[in-house]
Amino acid sequence: MQGTGGTAEMTVTDGEALAALHRVFGYEAFRGEQEAVVEHVVAGGDAVVLMPTGGGKSLCYQIPALVRPGTGVVVSPLIALMQDQVDALRALGVRAGFMNSTQDFDERRVVEAEFLAGELDLLYLAPERLRLDSSLDLLSRGKISVFAIDEAHCVSQWGHDFRPDYLTLSLLGERWPDVPRIALTATATHATHREITERLNMPEARHFVASFDRPNIQYRIVPKADPKKQLLSFLREEHAGDAGIVYCLSRNSVDKTAEFLSRNGIEAVPYHAGLDAGTRAAHQARFLREEGLVVVATIAFGMGIDKPDVRFVAHLDLPKSVEGYYQETGRAGRDGLPSTAWMAYGLNDVIQQRKLIQSGEGDEAFRRRAGQHLDAMLALCETVRCRRGQLLAYFGQDADSGACGNCDTCLTPPETWDGTVAAQKVLSTVVRLQRERGQKFGAVQIVDILLGRRTAKVIQFDHDQLSVFGIGEELVEAEWRGVIRQLLAQGLLAVEGEYGTLVLTEASGAVLRREREVPLRKEPKKPAAARGASARGDRKAKAAAAELPAELVPAFEALRAWRAEQAREQGVPAYVIFHDATLREIATLRPASVAELGGISGVGEKKLATYGEGVVAVLAGLGGPSGGGAQDPADGVQGAPTDGPDDWPEPDLEPEPDWS
Repeated sequence: MQGTGGTAEMTVTDGEALAALHRVFGYEAFRGEQEAVVEHVVAGGDAVVLMPTGGGKSLCYQIPALVRPGTGVVVSPLIALMQDQVDALRALGVRAGFMNSTQDFDERRVVEAEFLAGELDLLYLAPERLRLDSSLDLLSRGKISVFAIDEAHCVSQWGHDFRPDYLTLSLLGERWPDVPRIALTATATHATHREITERLNMPEARHFVASFDRPNIQYRIVPKADPKKQLLSFLREEHAGDAGIVYCLSRNSVDKTAEFLSRNGIEAVPYHAGLDAGTRAAHQARFLREEGLVVVATIAFGMGIDKPDVRFVAHLDLPKSVEGYYQETGRAGRDGLPSTAWMAYGLNDVIQQRKLIQSGEGDEAFRRRAGQHLDAMLALCETVRCRRGQLLAYFGQDADSGACGNCDTCLTPPETWDGTVAAQKVLSTVVRLQRERGQKFGAVQIVDILLGRRTAKVIQFDHDQLSVFGIGEELVEAEWRGVIRQLLAQGLLAVEGEYGTLVLTEASGAVLRREREVPLRKEPKKPAAARGASARGDRKAKAAAAELPAELVPAFEALRAWRAEQAREQGVPAYVIFHDATLREIATLRPASVAELGGISGVGEKKLATYGEGVVAVLAGLGGPSGGGAQDPADGVQGAPTDGPDDWPEPDLEPEPDWS
């Protein structure tokens, strides 16, 4: 379906787009849907693009901006990272600029002059800026090649990161009907996809939906015991010295976890909206520029971070939605190498999230939608199927096979059992408390009653006189907590009030009347070790397969050391110089000249001119064989590089004003 915005004078050929890909980015071919998207937009069509983090979305608008006459205008909410985005593009020889409230008057005037003179290939703007008549007037006086609306899911009022300013972006099509528009996002259900199309008024856009699968990420969810210690073991045993992100629900938890990791030898820094802007910026800059740093954060962190070598993303608290979980875990392994999405999950997570929904702002419809998001997240946590398959199914996609072989439920299939009787005992206890005593209690008291514990609270309320007292001694405390957690996930129990008391639901009656069976996951006896051991071994085997042969490691490490020095001198992240994947190919092929280096995937003209002699000198200094080496199949990076920003701010972090 051809989109709106075609221009009669547009005669760019497919060959020009491919030539730009090779010249600027150093890649011989597009990857996946990229080529079809680029061809469509270059020809003047509108497009809605759904691709996963690391799938190469940025190229879908960068190449059209490079080959079509004029400047590509990118609407992005990532004000704090526009400088990094522009620096990375300039390192490739792309004429890029941005305008936002971090600049002073003179800096903005320079960018405006460059735009009007046609000296910019790409111009980044925040959506807030398009509310200003002065910005719209500026754009109307220049020549625009394409409008790219990044993080397009922000237009969805039901989404977890709604940005009201995105609702005004339909004016782009109204005011510039001959300029193609491309809306891009990494996460969208069918409903969000439809809302993007409607709210941006793109009825004739062609839709491109790539697979959301990230096969290099191993998904694992472990029962929560002592989460900080579980996290520490995970990092020490599997990701020592690796860069990664740890997400926590509260700012207090972020601070305590970062301090705990630092105290135990893991270099970690906190990041959340409660820290001053200078501290946040410093910690973000360290994460981008240093290797092996761990950031402990609320979801305020991660927006637009194009760091390819994040080896793990860990959650110490349950995310509010599958969309949020997918976005956050997607920040790992953008370079395609083995990475881990690890989460510790327990009963209190379920109770806390239910309480947050009940006590939060918003009308009944909002709370109902939030509850649906949480239900889907709980289903992912409690599934006995392939976790990756469940994740893909949420986004309306089918897994290629029944089992992915790289998630915990595939590596160590969970046991199930008939939990109907156990469920009846829990529900009966809740009934007895309400009907006989007019009381409501939380999970701790329910478990104490079932186990026959004469605690001070049990004695205070005479709960040892209830007929259900001590009827649950066949299970241990952790198992009863698992039963309650799963009953909450299945909607057979509900949470009520600020104290998180348990109450029955409409579905509870069928269980009590023996009209419904309740299958449950069996709780592992040693949750911290049993499931992790198999998963650890599998991940290490996969990582070993992707490692360079021993004889090539010295060259790779020498190149990394050279890259680190270049990055320090220029004040940019190391990956702006070259990605690890490119260094691995250089170490494998050992080019003996600048000309040979030009044939390496990921080395474009600008980088060849800037760094070519330095790279060849590093290799020459190592001695030994060079040139013509056979590439390790595990190292090859086919097609285009991973994309740029794919993330957005945490909901309680107000968008930075951009009124100047």
